[in-house]
Amino acid sequence: MKNTNEDTLSIGALKEGFVLDHIKAGKAMTIYDDLKLGKLDCTVAIIKNASSSKMGKKDIIKVACPIDYLDLDVLGFIDHNITVNVIKDGIIHEKRTLHLPAKIVNIIKCKNPRCITSIEQELDHVFVLADEKTELYRCMYCETKFSGRRDR
Repeated sequence: MKNTNEDTLSIGALKEGFVLDHIKAGKAMTIYDDLKLGKLDCTVAIIKNASSSKMGKKDIIKVACPIDYLDLDVLGFIDHNITVNVIKDGIIHEKRTLHLPAKIVNIIKCKNPRCITSIEQELDHVFVLADEKTELYRCMYCETKFSGRRDR
């Protein structure tokens, strides 16, 4: 018996929540962890390797909870090309665009062993955007560079 819908999987529509679309294929679980979606008391659907005319393959995350639960700075740092669709009453109410945040706190850690954050364990790891073109961030305390998108 042949399945005519081999590449098609239907995931139900959201009534309220948000959809993260245009995620690079294979990155959905990293985003799930970084946004701490597992700690939310709501339904989360992760779609991996969905067909995309624009990207070839992509991941999608659907979350049935208010958009206020989402840290857009973390998401913008991970990949500012992700599309955020806010769903209300079963339809796309708003599309939000992401930007590289001017400052990120406790998302990445400073690698400089002489940085004050290595000595003072309670101190936040704060990086500021130094160059938007190259996506270069620098530690606020010692100016150590962190460049490029975050990959694990």
